[in-house]
Formats: sequence, C-alpha cells, structure tokens
Amino acid sequence: MTASSMSKGSNLPVDARVVRVELAWAAGSGVPDIDASALLLTEAGQVRDDADFVFYNQPRHASDAVTHLGKRSVAGAAGDTVEVDLGAVEPAVERIVLCASADGGTFGQVPGLALRLLDASTGSELARFDMVAGTETAFIGGELYRRQGKWKFRAVGQGYASGLAGLATDFGITVDDAPRPAAAPAVPPPPPAPPAAPTASAPVASAPAASAPSRPGAPRLTKGEERLPVDMRKRLSLRKEQVAVSLRKHGAADVVARVVLVLDASGSMSFLYSKGVVADVVERMAAVAAQLDDDGEMQAWTFASNPARLPDLRLGELPEWLRLHVRVGEVGLFRRGRKKGLDPSQVDMRDVGIQNEEQKVIAEVRAFVRDNPASAPTLVLFFSDGGVYRNKEIERELREAVEEPVFWQFVGLGKSNYGVLERFDTLAGRRVDNVGFFAVDDIGTVPDAELYDRLLSEFPQWITAAGRAGIL
Repeated sequence: MTASSMSKGSNLPVDARVVRVELAWAAGSGVPDIDASALLLTEAGQVRDDADFVFYNQPRHASDAVTHLGKRSVAGAAGDTVEVDLGAVEPAVERIVLCASADGGTFGQVPGLALRLLDASTGSELARFDMVAGTETAFIGGELYRRQGKWKFRAVGQGYASGLAGLATDFGITVDDAPRPAAAPAVPPPPPAPPAAPTASAPVASAPAASAPSRPGAPRLTKGEERLPVDMRKRLSLRKEQVAVSLRKHGAADVVARVVLVLDASGSMSFLYSKGVVADVVERMAAVAAQLDDDGEMQAWTFASNPARLPDLRLGELPEWLRLHVRVGEVGLFRRGRKKGLDPSQVDMRDVGIQNEEQKVIAEVRAFVRDNPASAPTLVLFFSDGGVYRNKEIERELREAVEEPVFWQFVGLGKSNYGVLERFDTLAGRRVDNVGFFAVDDIGTVPDAELYDRLLSEFPQWITAAGRAGIL
C-alpha cells in the first residue's frame, strides 16, 4: 500500500496486519499537552465495559490487540502513538475509534495537528490526515472499522466541545463525578475532564434521560408528530433524543435552524432509491428538522442535470411524502416521453435528467435563502453518491455563499470522486468555513448516534465563527 493524503470523511482499505496510529503535532511554548487513546466498540457503537478504553493509565487491552505506546518528542515534533494488531481484534469489536485530549488548552492551539497511519512492520506511512480544530478539548482523529471481513480506515476529524468526559460518555465509558486524584510522577499528566474523568473499574453508567422537559436542548414536540404511524413515531422519538444529545455535546443545545434537504437523483443513485436507502435517509433527516426547526418542516430539492424543488416536507405527512417524492428508482430514466399518472405535486424525473450538476441546485437553494430571509441560520443537508466533475463551478458557488447565513453539510453515499467537496475543509481564502463533508460506505449500517454526531459536528463551529464575522 502506498501513502495516501486523506481528507475528512474519506476512507481506504488497510492491508497491514499491525498498524500504528500516530497523533503528531508541533511542540512549543503555549501548546497544550496532547494524549492519544483508543475505544474498542461493538456493532452498537458502544464499549462492552471500561476495559475497552485504552489510554496512558490503561495502556494495553486484555486481548493484546490495542496498545498505547506513549509519546515521543524530537526536534520540536511531538507525537503519541497507539498500535493495533488487527489480526488479534476480537470478533465482537467492529470499530476502533482513535481519540485525543488536550490538557491546558484547546486543539485550535495545536499547530501541525495530523494523524499518521503506519505499517508497524516496516514503519512506512500508509496514510496522513491533516486536521483543523477550534475550541475543542477532545477529538476523534479517525477510526479503524470492519467492512465485509476486511479492515478499513476512515479520517474523521470530529471535535467535542464537551471535552473528554463528553466523548467517553457518548461511547459508554463511566465518568466519575468525583475529582480525579493526582497521577504518580512517572505517569504523563492526565487529559482534561471538566470536572469528570474516565475510570477503568466502575460499571458503565447510563446516560441521563435526554427527554427531560427541563433540560436545555431536550427533544422538541413537533406539530403533526402525533399523526405518524406508531412505529415511525417511536423511531422519530428515539432519533430526536439522539439529535438533542449530539447538539448538547457540541455546545449547541438551544440552536434553532431552518433545515433544507437536497437529494442527488443522478443515474447512479437509482439503486439507492430502489432499495429504500434514500427513503431511510429522509426519515432520519426528518428527526434533525424536528429538533432544529420550530415548525419541524424541511424545504427539499432533488437534482441531476437540472434541479427541481420538491414540496415542503411536513412531519405529519412524512409517510405520504416518502411515497410521492422519493421515487427515482420507480422511473425509467432513459425512456422517452413523460410518465403518466403523476400526482400534480410530483416532479417528472425526465425533467431532472441523469447527470451531476451540483452547482445548479446550490445556486437555486442560495436564491431561495436570499428571497426568504429567516431569523435563524440555514443548515443544508446535501446527499450525493459522487461523480462530481463541475469542480470550478461548485467552488465558485460555495465561495460566494460564505457571506450568507447558510452552512452546507455534504454527505457522500459510498461511491467516489467527490471532487472539490472533499477539499473544502482545506481551501483558503474564506472568512469562515461554510462547508462540511464526510462519506460513508453504507449509510444504512451507520448507527443514528454516529450519523448525527458526524452530521452536526461542524455546524455549531460555523455558527460561532459566522456570528463573530457578522454573517449571522
């Protein structure tokens, strides 16, 4: 395997049996102390017990599959390393999340922050992920995960405003409410845990109920929710709780936003529509709108060669909206003529076409926001399976949109070639970073907790930066 420079959300196969994951940064005056750690997670996205947390005070997992090797510092370059023997990982472990904490400051104060994936047997660099951070004191750099019996690595780059305690609790690690005792002199200084810190002995604690009405950011009751079928209403309730947890974790418990949904309808997406993947995505995004938007509505667009606005999605009408408007897989895209028997509210997909012209729908959504100003910011949830080729046009639209009260969150659905969308996190010349991107192999296998965390990790940071810049 040759070395690869990775962007946020990208992934690659890992052929080496034993790998080292090195968190690297430039040491210097005023730079916080950084500690790397690892969490071994089951398919449910949780640790089995606190022994699945590997860090400097618990440096070796019982299976010997994961070991914290410790820090090194040479000529101003610092690093902390975790080694993983992928061949020794227990079958129950589906993911190994590679974390870090900052002591004495935030990750935004750490220059040259990068994650390097190394072949432990040769020392060769397999991949490098350069990361950008802000006010976070805890961070997920990447993750090793199983897919169809093989291991892959994903660049994550997700910060936690709630610190190491918030990160650990999210994955089922016990957080002790008592102050942590001082470490022995031979042990590196502990990561910050205001005021709590992970322990390695107590049983896993249950998270506080997210539905308590007095709690800031608790799930909001939404108009029309009571009209949903019972099973859909139960799923929505659980998902709203998870959205609320994710927002609290990122310091955005009370954020209100207008939510806009954009769905790729190009020819390569037909399989995802016909298999119900897109319908499931829409239902999961409805929970985001129900939690963020006062009226729980989403404006929606579909696009391929041309954009087309879909009817607004009102929560109480979700089953019918899915039936009428998530329908590309039911249409013969290559037949001539117009499909008969369309409901007046439906879009004939022949007018939309089959190519990828993202810049057109971006421009149309921008025009909608300008023509319909709102007191709250707008969050655009944009789903595509790749095939991006209008890079210059897309970049121009999104650069011009920097001064607008809109955050663009792009999600890749398992194909490839996301073009400029993958590079936007590192594109200079913008007052604020108004674009987020990540990709998943199979979104149907991603737990709600993980999906909402990744979906909402950058939006609160943008709100803070946009407020300071006078955009909001």
